[in-house]
Amino acid sequence: MLEAYDHRLRQREYLLQISRAITAQLDLSSLLNLVITYAVEMLAGTSGLIALYDEEGDDQLRIRASSQLPRKLWPAFAPLLALPLADLPRMGVAVLREVASDTGLSLRQMIALPLALRQSAVGVIYVFRAALNVDFSSNDRQLLQDFADQAAIAVSNARLYQGVLREKQRLDAMIEQSADGALIIDSRWRITTFNKAMEQLTGWSREEAIGRPCAEILAIQGAQGENICLTACPLQQRPPLENPLVEGQITSRDGREIFVQSRYAAQYGPGGSFLGAIANVRDVTAQRREAELQNTFISVISHELKTPVSIIKGYASTLARTDATFSPDMLREGLTVIEEEADRLARQIQDLLDVSRLAAGGARLDRCDFALSSLVADVVRSFAAQVEGHFEFELRLADDMPPIHGDYERLRQVLSNLISNAIKYSPEGGTIRIGARAEAERAVVYVADQGIGIAPEEHEQIFQRFYRVDNRLRRQTQGSGLGLYLARAIIEAHGGRIWVESQLGRGARFLFTLPLGRRQLTDHEI
Repeated sequence: MLEAYDHRLRQREYLLQISRAITAQLDLSSLLNLVITYAVEMLAGTSGLIALYDEEGDDQLRIRASSQLPRKLWPAFAPLLALPLADLPRMGVAVLREVASDTGLSLRQMIALPLALRQSAVGVIYVFRAALNVDFSSNDRQLLQDFADQAAIAVSNARLYQGVLREKQRLDAMIEQSADGALIIDSRWRITTFNKAMEQLTGWSREEAIGRPCAEILAIQGAQGENICLTACPLQQRPPLENPLVEGQITSRDGREIFVQSRYAAQYGPGGSFLGAIANVRDVTAQRREAELQNTFISVISHELKTPVSIIKGYASTLARTDATFSPDMLREGLTVIEEEADRLARQIQDLLDVSRLAAGGARLDRCDFALSSLVADVVRSFAAQVEGHFEFELRLADDMPPIHGDYERLRQVLSNLISNAIKYSPEGGTIRIGARAEAERAVVYVADQGIGIAPEEHEQIFQRFYRVDNRLRRQTQGSGLGLYLARAIIEAHGGRIWVESQLGRGARFLFTLPLGRRQLTDHEI
């Protein structure tokens, strides 16, 4: 009697030890292997398996771990798993014999108990013995039941942990793949998460950034150059702001100046203590510069439109005076100025209309085949009289240049704009060369000058809306920053492209491509 009591006491101590071991395990796969190994050992079994119900809620058991049962034999236990626990006393032995016969295993006794938590079934533990001379006792059943109750708690905890881990991995993946910069800070304002977009934005690697203060890495500067993250962080406002936003400029480690918007989602504890926050940092440099360009455009275009209107009104008012007598030459001069300024005003208004149409996708082309030489001659003729003595025009078009296929008036607008710019940005005069060559099914046309040139970093920007080259002639020359934008839009509408080759102080050469017209038949071919 005393010996049996001591045996049960040792079993209980053993149960306490293994319960502590399994409740400390959070990896589900490792936990299940631990549970079934201890269960078989504790009940002096020869093998065993543990099956769980899917978390989705179906009623099908699936083997998740085993002891002394190779994985390849698991499918043979399907009839046993399909048997309800209530039917095991009546039908279990017969099913177990079938499984033993199919697998060649020595399976003569079985004990199976549910894993249940708060009356919710989690799974089932099966322990098998090969011998018939020792039956599973009521004490064995009670011991396994106590163990199963502990194991069910451990399995539930491991599943919860895995669910949290999956959600964290999903959140980490979403943060990592976000197009915007994202960082997470802890209660001490130190960075704990730093995604790829933040690396590209700031130039800091995540290895360097993690653990450092947010104010050091992000360092958003206000209008006066102050570090807003140190002096006016919205997360330090009391009471806390709802969806706080910071806008300003950062300087990346490679010297780039970037305008950003940073939105914060903060977490606060009892008493309003700061626990941490996630920041979404968006590069708004392009939008900021677009807004600045539009503001500049409004200022420039207001001046550009007012100037011809003021001149027209001034001359008209003068010529309308009844107390003055004007000679025919003075009248002719005044009317000529009015006509020229009215044309200038009309061109500016037309440019604005063209920009609106292009933005709305409503530009149409009236295409036909025509000789490029006639277009060039037409445009050069209109400029030659204006710049006589300061510029020389040099035309380099082959006599056998094929016709091009396009909108004559639109391409006249492009060529006029390029020649006008060549004149405008060549204060010392010089030679303006206009040429073309045929390449396969394309014509390559160019306009070259001997002016002040364009810096390489501005070669792409000059084709943007409202952009004007920042140089000493900018304030001295008229323009709205629309000419090259319109030129690019017209050339691209023809299926071509336009670009510039230039260096400061060495002039500029603008090139664009156009489709050639249908091949003309010669007399010999007819």
